[in-house]
Amino acid sequence: MIRGFIEEILLPLLIFLLARSFLRGFFSGPRRDTSRGAPAPGAPVVQPGGDLKRDPVCGTYVSTAVSVKRTVKGEVLHFCSEECRDKYCQ
Repeated sequence: MIRGFIEEILLPLLIFLLARSFLRGFFSGPRRDTSRGAPAPGAPVVQPGGDLKRDPVCGTYVSTAVSVKRTVKGEVLHFCSEECRDKYCQ
């Protein structure tokens, strides 16, 4: 009884699902990576290249063009956000 159920229902269903998945992939063409779409509103626009500095609080590398800067004892420090700058200066 179980063998008949597997042979008559589960096996054809599995074959159908695999064939459908294959055909969808074949006819849909190459997929584009949409995870790197338009930047979020208010996000800084960063040009490729340039210097990266390490945030002394969280360790994130941030572009010097968009970093939050603070001069401490004559040294310019670069932070990824105002929150990290405020944590460092407490």
